[in-house]
Amino acid sequence: MSQSLEGFHPAAFTRANNEPDAIFFAQRQPDTLMDMGARTAVTALYRTALPEAGTILDLMSGAFSHYPDDIPFEKITGLGINLATLEANSRLTERLVHDLNTTPALPFEDGTFDAVTLCDGFAYLTAPLTVLQEITRVLRPGGSLVVTFSDNFHGPKAVAMWQALEAADRIRLLSALMARADLIDLDTGEVTPPEDLTAWKDSVYAIIGRKSQAE
Repeated sequence: MSQSLEGFHPAAFTRANNEPDAIFFAQRQPDTLMDMGARTAVTALYRTALPEAGTILDLMSGAFSHYPDDIPFEKITGLGINLATLEANSRLTERLVHDLNTTPALPFEDGTFDAVTLCDGFAYLTAPLTVLQEITRVLRPGGSLVVTFSDNFHGPKAVAMWQALEAADRIRLLSALMARADLIDLDTGEVTPPEDLTAWKDSVYAIIGRKSQAE
């Protein structure tokens, strides 16, 4: 896969900190910056967006995947950069250590998964279009990609363009890149914390795209 980023600044997907991601993130726990309310919102989305009994790929996975505990997925494969955090995730049935910024190509056959999730990780991808093209490749026809994120991220590791944008423009960026990767039927949404719940402060943003049935 090639990353054709015509129209973007050459430095759009560069980062201030070039330390290996595995080292940087191993020093920072927990591996999610979302608060409990935001994580609950992601779980609620997954309940409606992910196919029951489906095969799921969790990209940039860690100790938390936020999947509903009562939905019996056939298989959940977690792909992340730290084996210890992957092993701490009890929802995973398969665990693979893989750095998408080092190797954007996914180690799976075409049409392997019914759905792919990417929670709170897109900000750190230095080759986002290539990764999205790979996601499209490993999805089965009609399969979906669910991307979620909050306003929080590790500044030194987030790419320059992500840091320069507000949430609405991040959704537009994601939409443009997902369209270039041939994902269709893009659907976006936002969940804002209720004013009476002080323990929930993080807004959650989501975009869902689908691989064509014609593939």
